[in-house]
Amino acid sequence: MDNLARFNLPELNELSSQYEQPKYRAGQLFSAVHKGISIDKMTNIPTQFRQVLNQKFTALGTKIVQTVTSRDGTEKYLFALKDGNVVEGVLMRYTYGNTLCISSQVGCRMGCAFCASGIGGLTRNMDAGEILSQVIEVNAMKSCGTTRGVTNIVMMGTGEPLDNLDNVLKFLALVTDPNGINISPRNISLSTSGIIPSIYALADSGIDVNLTISLHSPFDDVRSSLMPVNTAYPIKELIKAAKHYFNKTGRRVYYEYLLIKGVNDRRVDAQRLKELLGGHSCHLNLIRLNYVEEKGLKGTDGAGIRSFMRELDKLNVCHTLRRSMGGDIAGACGQLRKKYREDNDD
Repeated sequence: MDNLARFNLPELNELSSQYEQPKYRAGQLFSAVHKGISIDKMTNIPTQFRQVLNQKFTALGTKIVQTVTSRDGTEKYLFALKDGNVVEGVLMRYTYGNTLCISSQVGCRMGCAFCASGIGGLTRNMDAGEILSQVIEVNAMKSCGTTRGVTNIVMMGTGEPLDNLDNVLKFLALVTDPNGINISPRNISLSTSGIIPSIYALADSGIDVNLTISLHSPFDDVRSSLMPVNTAYPIKELIKAAKHYFNKTGRRVYYEYLLIKGVNDRRVDAQRLKELLGGHSCHLNLIRLNYVEEKGLKGTDGAGIRSFMRELDKLNVCHTLRRSMGGDIAGACGQLRKKYREDNDD
């Protein structure tokens, strides 16, 4: 069954006109859907039209089926899709607001050596409404649709957003629409493994979100062993695309860097990062590695992290160490989904 959340205003206007509804009906539907109101409870919509809609549509494309809360207040959600698939989302509370990490695909085909999301490969892309529904559901659950609960969005959940470009671009247009949730592009971060043609397309889209690139090594041979996408889109070309993104949007680019013991935490790595990122308007986000049993990689310990950060300081490489949240609730992306699937297969 299709979901109304994937429809923009012109599409809802076309849908309404098919059933001889007035022009303002599209706006009513759009507003109600973005507030998380089910079709049955859209009381400003005529009963007969609601009955028609109920036969063909649901308001949203997801439903929260499991919530796990961390000691630090982080909440991890498992969203069920209409076809029985599940994806993950995480709500992190900061002093400046609530950040929701959302998914864009069911599974992932990038095959990164450190990631639980890609175990089992890619099942399918999520449509724009399914992506948006994650935000709408958390908003509705936290604030009953009266005030916005989610202030920031990070597209760092299950899947590679730029491998699902058309649906992601439509989602971005929907979630930033002033008639809906109206989250500013400045409050949205999109994380990519580095699909270069899609980075250029995103730069040209006119929706200037914060671009975050998973780097994880400054050397092509090491990065290719960690991230197979690097064989198609090597580091030199990736940095070139990132610089284009900054020049087109004016947004500083962020690089994610998982610290893996003995792999990318050496002095030579810090020196090469300086060569790559020097003179480029960017920021390096260092991340502690969440251990994934099936992958076997070990994160750099505390002493190693401090040593690497000292090297970066000496080289004047702008960096921060990301605060670790939700570590006690299957923190690594894909772990909760994997456990849910295993439990339901028994």
